[in-house]
Amino acid sequence: MKLIDKIKQGGKKFEPVKWLSSFAAKRKGQNILATYKEVWIGLGLLMIVVLVIVFSLSSTVDKVSPAVQNVTDILGITDELPRHPLTGVAIDEEYKTLPQVFGIMVENSADAWPLSGIDDAFLVIEAPVEANIPRFIVFFSDEDATAKVGPVRSARSYYLDWNDEFDAVYAHVGGSPEALELIRDKFETIDFNQFWHGEYFYRSTARYAPHNVYTTIENLTSALEELDLKKPEYGTWLFKNDEPVENNGKSLSVNFADGTTYDLDWRYNQKTNDYTRYQGTSIMRLDYGDTVEVNNVAVIATDIKIIDNEGRKSIVTVGEGDALLAQDGKVIVCRWRKEERTERLRFFDIDGEEIKMNAGKTWIEVVSSLSQVTTHE
Repeated sequence: MKLIDKIKQGGKKFEPVKWLSSFAAKRKGQNILATYKEVWIGLGLLMIVVLVIVFSLSSTVDKVSPAVQNVTDILGITDELPRHPLTGVAIDEEYKTLPQVFGIMVENSADAWPLSGIDDAFLVIEAPVEANIPRFIVFFSDEDATAKVGPVRSARSYYLDWNDEFDAVYAHVGGSPEALELIRDKFETIDFNQFWHGEYFYRSTARYAPHNVYTTIENLTSALEELDLKKPEYGTWLFKNDEPVENNGKSLSVNFADGTTYDLDWRYNQKTNDYTRYQGTSIMRLDYGDTVEVNNVAVIATDIKIIDNEGRKSIVTVGEGDALLAQDGKVIVCRWRKEERTERLRFFDIDGEEIKMNAGKTWIEVVSSLSQVTTHE
């Protein structure tokens, strides 16, 4: 019978103070050095017993009563596994080297629908480009196996700031003059322009230009040897386990472009504790009928300005501002913060504590004002 089982069955109580007093009384008049030696031996045996008890408690934490589990809490014993640095999903052991990340520009023009592969991204950031048509930067790692991502479109300057917080390979097809100049002369962005790396992209004959360029994660991963990159260094979020609400929970809608085509709705599903994306008036469907379900949805408000006659935009990415975060059926009023261009975008509560994200996938919507957002059941 295990020691922990004997304790649970209520064996005779061991009281070390009384034992030592009794022991000293019995040895009265004997060699004092010998007496102390045996006392220390007794204390050593007592410590061994205590360690055995602690080990038994930690190894049987899932099998013992709540009272014994409280003891493991006091001792700081936990069975929580390490988490994946990008998704927060529990893993068997911590990474020695961070996964390489790819940031891929994907359009969201109605002419390009249905899109491909974006439902598999661990993170997507959506912001407006010309005519308030939204565009995505979708993030994958070299561990992913998504077979088709796109249509891939051109670079914009503000997406570089989100890409470079991961030391990510930035996959795109050309770009605005400002973005290309920053890549060439100022930033250390790992540039992967289809113009110069065409063999890792392909054009679909089922689409017309410019909505027909695609890539795969396998293609991008195969290019890493050619790029000969140093090991990536990037910050990670804090993660937690799901804590779904008991009722139906809150969903949120974003008036993205003053119309129905690109307005979007994230509807909460209490049974699965995730959010399904609706675009316009219907559920967003990708090719092969895939839909988009994510674990966290954030909306950040920041300064957005038109900078040229083409309607291209400048978006403030560094600093902080108001935000909303939807997770577990709750919509949290919070603050977004990105302290440096290459630092991670993070979220903080009203007390200034960083908010833990649910493990899984996250989408971030970028707007000029939170007045564009409404919540509903």
